[in-house]
Amino acid sequence: MSRLQVPQRHIALIHPADLPAQFVEAVRASLSPTVTIEVPARDDCKTLEVLGSVLSRLAAANIPRDGAVVGLGGGAATDLAGFAAASYLRGVAFYTLPTTLLGMVDAAVGGKTGVNLPEGKNLVGAFHPPRAVWCDTDTLTTLPDAVFREGAAEAYKHGLISDPSLLERVLSPQFKPGGMNLEDTLADAIAVKAGVVTRDPTEQGERAYLNFGHTLAHALEAVTNHAVTHGEAVGYGMHYAALLSHAVGGADLTPHTLAFLNWQRPAPLFRLTFEDVMPYMARDKKADSQGVRFVLLHELARPYLARVPEGVLREVFGEWQAQVALLSARA
Repeated sequence: MSRLQVPQRHIALIHPADLPAQFVEAVRASLSPTVTIEVPARDDCKTLEVLGSVLSRLAAANIPRDGAVVGLGGGAATDLAGFAAASYLRGVAFYTLPTTLLGMVDAAVGGKTGVNLPEGKNLVGAFHPPRAVWCDTDTLTTLPDAVFREGAAEAYKHGLISDPSLLERVLSPQFKPGGMNLEDTLADAIAVKAGVVTRDPTEQGERAYLNFGHTLAHALEAVTNHAVTHGEAVGYGMHYAALLSHAVGGADLTPHTLAFLNWQRPAPLFRLTFEDVMPYMARDKKADSQGVRFVLLHELARPYLARVPEGVLREVFGEWQAQVALLSARA
């Protein structure tokens, strides 16, 4: 991190409270920020209240229009920092330093920023691409194993929708902090998203495919008040989307999604009903005036966007729930 360079003179550094102090101090030493703002950890920072507090801190520090916001931490913190940068003075420069696998492979790429509402995830936000992204894989060595495995969900998703070679590589014993194939696998997973974003920066078409598994995932996060983390929810959501895909005539890709869930070992899910999650799925950002839409797969690397009748959603949810219960019982 000693090679970090930001041309702006006035810099606000935003980081979560649970970030190891050595990372914060290394960035502070490199950038000499005007103000350092600590925010709550994980999705607790992605609220309108925290956003308002951050914006007030930027104003109190007199960060000017030619200043910059630097987001350091996991995907939630960088989402918040990016939205603060997009909102303050109608937009200041933004840079991001993701420190988690999930942040590196997903949140840091593509310019989506935002916060959550009680009614659902990422319902308030803006497209505000960072001027630069720095990924230091040494930060991954400090992550608990469960947090690293959580982040792998987005890399595996990129394999399902675009690059099937990623599937075996993510589940490889070498896909771990310090592993021999980690950086190459990360680079290829990031390249999938970067390519899609380059072709469709504001999600008018193809970019929606990056939401494979996310329709149910965001609902699970909301209904459990984030007791199920984003990466865990995406793992569960990909399996539901694979079941739906097969139910409407696509290839049976559930062996892949079950293999990932068995590798990831997500937090168990209990006592959820279709009625619990459907209101959140109905507010998913892919929904339009005609209803909720899902990203499905004809086969590996052939995604498409479709509406699925509610009766099918409900029936497949029962099948998904039974399979998830078996996984939870073995956890």
